Parts: sequence; C-alpha cells; structure tokens
Amino acid sequence: MTGSVVACWDGAVHRLWPVDRVSPGQTEVGVVDDTELEALYAYPDGLDRAWTQVNFVSSADGAVAVDGKSAGLSSPADKRIFALGRDLADVVLVGWGTARDEGYRGVKRTEVRTRRRTALGLSAVPPIAVVTGRCSIGPDSPLLTDTLVPPIVVTTESAPTTRRAALVDAGADVVVAGDDRVDLAAALAALSDRGLRRVSCEGGPTLFGDLIAADLVDQLCLTVAPLLAGGRERRIAVGAPPVAPARMELASVLAEDGFLMLRYRRGGAA
Repeated sequence: MTGSVVACWDGAVHRLWPVDRVSPGQTEVGVVDDTELEALYAYPDGLDRAWTQVNFVSSADGAVAVDGKSAGLSSPADKRIFALGRDLADVVLVGWGTARDEGYRGVKRTEVRTRRRTALGLSAVPPIAVVTGRCSIGPDSPLLTDTLVPPIVVTTESAPTTRRAALVDAGADVVVAGDDRVDLAAALAALSDRGLRRVSCEGGPTLFGDLIAADLVDQLCLTVAPLLAGGRERRIAVGAPPVAPARMELASVLAEDGFLMLRYRRGGAA
C-alpha cells in the first residue's frame, strides 16, 4: 500500500497520520506491508468448524454497488485485501446472483497466492462454493469451464434433479443442504467435513443477510469508499432480521486514499 495508513488492532493504535499532521503525543505513520497484512487477516488456528469471514465494499452512504456492480466502489487497497481473503481461505463462498452478475470464474494462481498458500500448507487455489437454492447455475458456466478446481454447488432437495445431475456430470461437487431453502448451517458443516474451514464469503447481500439471520458470521471485512452513490442500490445485507443483532468488535482499521478498510470480529470468535 502507499499513502496514508491508519491501523489499529487489539484495542491499540499502531498506525497514525503522516508526520506533518501528527499532534503532540501521537506517533509517525508506518505503511502496513504484506507480512503485517497476512498476520492481521489470518484465520484462527486449530479450527474445528467452518469459520466464516464476509467481505464487502460499500459507498459512504451505504450503497453496495454502482451501476449494479461492486467494482465501481473498489480501490487498489480494497482489491489487495480482497485477494488476500482468497489467498488465506480454504473455500470461497458466494451466492449465485453475485457470481452471475460479477462474472465469476474459478480462482486463479498468482505468484503471491502460491507463496502464501504454500506457506500455510493449503491447496493451490481455493474452490468456489456457489449457493443456489434452485440449482440455477448451468454446466456451461465459467465456474465449471474456466477453473483449476471443481466448484462446490450448494443447493436444496427441491432443486430439479436434472439440474443437479447435469452439474455432477460437469464435475461439480453438489451439496444438498435443506429441503426448500438452503440451510446455511448444514452447508457450512458440509464444507467443514471436507476440511474447508477457512470460509471467505464474497456476498451478495441476500447471502450475507441469511448468514446474519442464522448467526453464522465470525468476521466482517468492510471497505467504505469515499463516494456518495445515491440511487436505489441495496445495503450490504438484506433479509430476515436475526433474533438479536450480533455484537462485533472492531479488530482493525486501515485507510488509503480516503478508503477505510474495517475488520469487525465477533467477540470470542475462533
């Protein structure tokens, strides 16, 4: 990263503003390098269940997209942290609507990704797990035709058997979790049974809302863009409310070029 960086974690401020704007008693800014980022965003050790991190970007007024896509809200720093989420994860979880609208393909190898994942003893790239209650993804989707590893398709018992069979024939790992609606707790348990416990969820808003309602979010990585988008875009989570809001703790803050990268972790989440 370049430019001004603010960072705090574990309740202590470690990075402040540039020295020409430092007030008495403050300390000089330092740039957070890759090693620090990897330590900051690392998953807990010794996981015995699926641990779910959700990644989102929004405008300062709460819009989740510009012209229907999140790319209009992103920045180089946000993209770097987004890529880091994939680098450290066992599996990428995404709703079919987001995967379709954002043109998802399989995760690709990069030099940095290979180094990170090799050091952690992870597979070359994480599979993408797509949530689709009606099994709406087709066997000709780039998620199946342009990927290094087969995707996981999370669907329901009521999804057409012909669609499920076509995806199996195309190489997908089809997970049935729930009867008429996807049971996300069962889906995450199935991922855990496959040894996929570091879960990086990339949306969209409906999937995030369902995870909140089911009390399954351990960490939220939220980038706030210095933009006022207006319009009728949705917020980052939509759907039925939980029984009670989940209390999150602010674990770290990074800033670059007016973008805030916030990390909220559930108290005691491990």
